[in-house]
Amino acid sequence: MADNFKLYSQYYDLLNQGKDYVGEANYVADLISTYSPGAKSILELGSGTGKHANLLAEKGYRVMGLERSPEMVAIAEQTANDRVKYKVTDITDFDLDQQFDVAISLFHVVSYLTTNQSLIQTFKNVDQHLRENGLFIFDVWHSSAVNHQIPEKRTRKFQNKEIEVVRKADPVVFPERNVVEVNFDITITNQADQHQDQIFENHPMRHFSAPEIEILAYATGFEVIHSEEFQSKAAPSVATWGVCYILRKKGQS
Repeated sequence: MADNFKLYSQYYDLLNQGKDYVGEANYVADLISTYSPGAKSILELGSGTGKHANLLAEKGYRVMGLERSPEMVAIAEQTANDRVKYKVTDITDFDLDQQFDVAISLFHVVSYLTTNQSLIQTFKNVDQHLRENGLFIFDVWHSSAVNHQIPEKRTRKFQNKEIEVVRKADPVVFPERNVVEVNFDITITNQADQHQDQIFENHPMRHFSAPEIEILAYATGFEVIHSEEFQSKAAPSVATWGVCYILRKKGQS
């Protein structure tokens, strides 16, 4: 995930202004209350600008957000309350010297971990930072849907009073690696003087099948206790791009 979000972070909230953060936070809170009703603390991997963290804190959880982009953390800290803290760090390599009831990773952050080594390191880190029987909730791209639908080129436009953003996405599929590299061409236009800046980014995204997640969970101290389409709760299918997995930390043998 190198420097993908360094400039992107400046326009992150605008690009995601239509995202249902409230609905997603409610969905995650419902999963937590279902599978770990006594949970009080959350570790969020890839916390971005803090939208989910703030909403979950409003529900009474204490949240620690991990984010590798200092620009995003700076934005998040502008609205953080006393139940939310952030740390600039890489989710593949962190040590907080504390444990949590639940770990979450939303908006396909785990799909950015395209190598087996980075996945195993991250999952082991999460395991070490969870209390006994703790939950790990995350969503990823679903292999069945990616292989069935094939990613296509797309253009989206966003604007507010200050800027207009046009984002062109050109995906390149690497079927033997279960990876789709999404190449972004982003043009930002200042509404006042029409000055334009351009950003080019490459976002490699890995997609997963259920057996892959089961093996990864087994190898890193977890068991898969449920999976479903993110938010809709439908059974995963070839029409399901985002699958949510709920893992539980296994007890010591």
